[in-house]
Amino acid sequence: MAKEGSFVYEPPGEIHTLVVDEQVGATEMITFFNIHGAMVYVDEAGEVTGYEDVFTKIGMCRRHYAGNGLGEGCVDQFVR
Repeated sequence: MAKEGSFVYEPPGEIHTLVVDEQVGATEMITFFNIHGAMVYVDEAGEVTGYEDVFTKIGMCRRHYAGNGLGEGCVDQFVR
């Protein structure tokens, strides 16, 4: 269980759920994720329900920028 200011390392293949514990008075969580590789989402039975990788994230950013009037090419300034 991570607390405020914690650093957490999760090895590849780790399965977990993020929860904001309102019982201890927390109402929100701000998290910085540094991800190498793909994130694979699974359901309660361990069946794959989706995934994200660098290409799906770039696509998500393109749609976000386009939808906010900046144009999908705006993301290119962040990609080397």
